[in-house]
Amino acid sequence: MLSSYRRLFALPGTAAFTLAGLLGRLAMSMTGVSLVVLLAERRGSYALAGTVSAVGLATGAIGLPLLGRLVDRHGQARVTVPAALYNALPLTGLLLCVRAGAPDWTLYVCWAAAAAAPNLGGMARARWAHLYRADPELRHLANSFEQALDELCFTTGPVLAMLLCTTVAPEAGLVLAGTLGTTGALLFASRRGTEPPLAAPARAAARPGSPLRAPGLRVLLLTFLATGIVFGSMEVTTVAYTDALDRKPLAGLLLGLVAAGSCAAGLAFGLRRPRRAPGVRFLLGVATMAVVLLLPLAAAVGGAGLGDPGLALLGVALFAAGTGTAPTMVTGMTLVHDLLPQGQLNEGMAVAVSGIVVGVSGGAALGGAVAEQAAPGTGYLLPAGAAALALLIALAGRRHLRPPAAAPRTVAAGRDCEQLVSTVP
Repeated sequence: MLSSYRRLFALPGTAAFTLAGLLGRLAMSMTGVSLVVLLAERRGSYALAGTVSAVGLATGAIGLPLLGRLVDRHGQARVTVPAALYNALPLTGLLLCVRAGAPDWTLYVCWAAAAAAPNLGGMARARWAHLYRADPELRHLANSFEQALDELCFTTGPVLAMLLCTTVAPEAGLVLAGTLGTTGALLFASRRGTEPPLAAPARAAARPGSPLRAPGLRVLLLTFLATGIVFGSMEVTTVAYTDALDRKPLAGLLLGLVAAGSCAAGLAFGLRRPRRAPGVRFLLGVATMAVVLLLPLAAAVGGAGLGDPGLALLGVALFAAGTGTAPTMVTGMTLVHDLLPQGQLNEGMAVAVSGIVVGVSGGAALGGAVAEQAAPGTGYLLPAGAAALALLIALAGRRHLRPPAAAPRTVAAGRDCEQLVSTVP
């Protein structure tokens, strides 16, 4: 495995931008938990912490694609540097407002203004796509590696944030996250040798407009939205389930098993040489995800009342459930590369990430509502149902999950595609 992934770093500069991007993504994975702990401790309100966090997610879902469009038009370094420096200002402002006891509305304003954080994960994937544009196998390996890094960050980041906020100071998590995020973004932007060149400027009449005009991206966006519901509802349901069994401290370990399963599956998936078209691999990934997400539901219902043995069974099921998400995400990002021109790549990936962010927020809200009204473990119906919905969406739009060059050129096929466009949101 190590020798296979070592091939990615044969080109100069690849290790440097990967490490820099890793700092930025680790910072992103720390901010959510750090914000909640900070406001709950200093303001004494989880409700305030939750609503401030939700505002940040909403503005981030809008800001990410806009920032991605600027990157496509002006280049990664020219956008990342001012965005990173600007983003440090509202983050610092929020910390000062909390410290000074400022009104609650100032917290909403500061956190909403902090939505301009550069999407280093998307820009890193764009660099791999440029560097290995002539080698689909290495691009597949790179996307798998990036997904494994995402899972690594979102496994360790919240744990590190919680440790700092509870042992050093409630502000320590956000302080370190802001420092790592700004430093990582600036270091990433400084590695100009691997930055993709700008696409040739098009005439105003020939500009492609929003990447959402591509039917395939609309299918991916809706599928990722449902996948985000899987993530958000899984997290809240697991915390509520362990709390009901008086084992709440184990929630972090159980959620870490989900991420570990996804990380392992992503690395193993990258070693497999792609033999099917990306659209077919994506459908298989979503179908697998829908099947394995039935396991936590069965484990929670069947293990209710068993105490620690039941939680151990749930841990095994959650690890297995995690193995279904990485191949889906890896192939989905590959499809974004294949479906869009180079001049829209960063914006397209930001749109996909925004769909996941919105889904996570909605899934967390649904999971919390179910946890308060239903028996422990019932909430695992939500991730299972969301995965089934993702599969239905992918199946409905499967004809659009093909690169334009692979699409049939006959008139009849064109009419079929036009009819299908009208049925896909």
